[in-house]
Amino acid sequence: MSKFVKNVKKWTGVSRASTPELSRSQYSLVSCGELTAEAIQVWLGLPKKIKYDPELAPFRQRYEKEIGNIENENVPLDCNGSVPDSKRLPLVKSAPHLNNSNNNNNSVNDAYVNFKDSEEPDNNHGNKIETQNHHGSTHKKQTKMAIASHYVKMMLLIACWIFFTVVFMLYNEKEVIRRNSFVAPGEIKNYILNVSSDKIVALVKLSGPFLPEPTEKHLNASELIKADKMTLWLERWTLNANFDGVDVNESIIAQREVSDHWSILLQGNEFLDFNQGEPRSTTLALPTNSSSSNNSTVYAIRMNTTSSKTVPLTLAFTVDPVEVANGVAYACLLLCGLYVLIIFEIVNRPMAAIIISTTSLAVLSLIGERPSIPELVSWLDIETLLLLFSMMLLVAITAETGIFDFLAVFTFEVTRGKLWPLISLLCAITGLLSTFLDNVTTVLLMTPVTIRLCEVMNLDPIPILMSMVVFSNIGGTSTPVGDPPNVIIASNKVVVQSGINFTNFTLHMTVGVLLVCVQTYFQLRYIYRDTSKLRLSVPTDIQELRHQISIWRRAIESLPHLSKDQHVVRERLERKVTKLNTKLMALEKQSTKRVFPKETFHSTLIELKEKYKIRDKALLIKATVAISFVVLVFFLHSIPEFNRVSLGWTALLGAILLLTLADREDLEPILHRVEWSTLLFFASLFVLMEALSKLGLIEFIGGITEDLILKVNENARLAVAILLILWVSGLTSAFVDNIPLTTMMVRVVTTLGSNLQLGLPMAPLIWALSFGACLGGNGTLIGASANVVCAGVAEQHGYRFTFLQFFRVGFPVMIGHLFVSSLYLLLCHCVFTWH
Repeated sequence: MSKFVKNVKKWTGVSRASTPELSRSQYSLVSCGELTAEAIQVWLGLPKKIKYDPELAPFRQRYEKEIGNIENENVPLDCNGSVPDSKRLPLVKSAPHLNNSNNNNNSVNDAYVNFKDSEEPDNNHGNKIETQNHHGSTHKKQTKMAIASHYVKMMLLIACWIFFTVVFMLYNEKEVIRRNSFVAPGEIKNYILNVSSDKIVALVKLSGPFLPEPTEKHLNASELIKADKMTLWLERWTLNANFDGVDVNESIIAQREVSDHWSILLQGNEFLDFNQGEPRSTTLALPTNSSSSNNSTVYAIRMNTTSSKTVPLTLAFTVDPVEVANGVAYACLLLCGLYVLIIFEIVNRPMAAIIISTTSLAVLSLIGERPSIPELVSWLDIETLLLLFSMMLLVAITAETGIFDFLAVFTFEVTRGKLWPLISLLCAITGLLSTFLDNVTTVLLMTPVTIRLCEVMNLDPIPILMSMVVFSNIGGTSTPVGDPPNVIIASNKVVVQSGINFTNFTLHMTVGVLLVCVQTYFQLRYIYRDTSKLRLSVPTDIQELRHQISIWRRAIESLPHLSKDQHVVRERLERKVTKLNTKLMALEKQSTKRVFPKETFHSTLIELKEKYKIRDKALLIKATVAISFVVLVFFLHSIPEFNRVSLGWTALLGAILLLTLADREDLEPILHRVEWSTLLFFASLFVLMEALSKLGLIEFIGGITEDLILKVNENARLAVAILLILWVSGLTSAFVDNIPLTTMMVRVVTTLGSNLQLGLPMAPLIWALSFGACLGGNGTLIGASANVVCAGVAEQHGYRFTFLQFFRVGFPVMIGHLFVSSLYLLLCHCVFTWH
């Protein structure tokens, strides 16, 4: 026995063999003077982090008292002493007189070695090399696949470029034949077509003193009968003599074939002269000529009028336009190409829109409809682009004041680090800002600040950002300027003529949006009822505590049940684990309610206030004045005396006011913050949608929708139309970008609202389209522009959420949106007829 063992016997007064086995109750009373040499030996075999824990102070105190008297007599420890310096305490290998004490303890040392090896796996060089080789081979495979996919992508894009470049070089711009004429009372006017074909289809466009389509739906049956009309039709004459190309003598017409007649209502006689002209168009067709090819055939557009006065008009036509079935097929292929490029991120969104829109122009060129540059420019919705550009300028300058950062810190302070109040207020601020500002720009500014707050508070930014962007789309739904689909809807000429302005648009939408907000909030609370899903894995303090418990449990498991002395050490370790588990339960209970520990809340708040504060109060006041002016004039649009400037002009005037007040010498920094790529994306989509319209897609969808509505009883027609537009636009915009969808659907809706046969009011259909297009964007990651912008900014900060992650949260919420919106619209417009 060594001196240490002898001293141990002297401390306890009994031999090792006579020491009775300790029960759990007796163990809890073990003091510094009741430890055997074997127990001290077991303690020395524990890992360093556990061996020096205060819970094992009795072991440490006895060992240090004895060894310290030999090596350093000035290192006494009481029974509850603090963790000693590791340099002062020798390890097992530095105490050779204890290593040979007992063979039974070899298992303890072996267990300790195995525990250390499992705790530090990096020392296994073989595994490390194998891992490196595995990752290296995977990297090579990924690199080869990436290179191959890159070449395939480039080949396809170059093929598209070659296609539309060759087509543009081979086909001229279309020549639109326009003729000005008049139709006298009782006269049949003829226009001879210079075509030679057995079958003819002509797209005829007229402009003249015709009754506007929105006005026609308010006429009753008797008024329709009394109204003056112009009738137009197509005839094919088979002649039995030579035709000089100018006049046709009725005597030489051997056979006459007539197409369907097209009648257009005329305005009153007092409005026939000096009329600005109302456009009308239709397609007239004649079947294949069955007469002998020896006879000459002549085609003519014929027209007459029931008016007592001469009717002026402008005639334009296109012979053999693209067939509806082929045009729809081409349009669907183009749309699929656009969505494939966007969904799979083959190229960025603006570039995808440019490529597909240019390809659509090539397709139009192939069928003889290549537009001229002036016509192409006329396809751009300048009002929408001007509104977005002006709002981006306003927000870009306002962001320099630091108001958005300040609002985020204000959210943290008001909620005092509590979890759901913090998320609720953050989403409310984002939704409120998106009401009057462009929600794409609002999300672009709020996302970095939200990520920073989440990092400070140990929250996972991904679910918070998804919730935030959902409320951003909801907030943008309530006004004509909050969401791009609403901008497109409110800027449509037919919508404006139907009496929908900023005030009544906001009033009708806001009530429904508030109901949707309530549904969304409770649905998100249910989805994230397990608050651990909102954490950045787990809070740091809980994570460290769980790791500590894991270390202690592994230390317990490393001790074999071989002796009573080892049992003493094991019981002491289990007592420590019990205390740690109690502390862990308290922390987890607190973390379900609080997002930040109480003890560090105030210090963190001071740090955030110092970093994120109002940087330019004078500029903030100027920005408030300019934005207040814009919002005020938006609401004044409902008053006819003040409705002399459009929404785009109003926003531009506000931007000019803010630029003037800001008094900047250089505008380059501000212009750099304008999302030019977004504006280019919009412009390309406008061109694409106009091309799809010329290919017949809009008319095709509108025809199917009209047929479905006409099959319903007249009493239920409005309800079916509302539900059909709401759910079709909502579900479709969930899987495709809602900007091109809205550009397409707004034409369908205005056509339905102007259809005399359907007799549907325009306003409820517009509200249904707005709810469907805006709220449907919450269904998937690519459903709305704000979603894509938020995902891009988050990925730049190292937080990437996938399509499926957003789908699992967004799609159920979106279905809830559509149910609530359906009930609201049906109640307002089918029960109370609030239109």
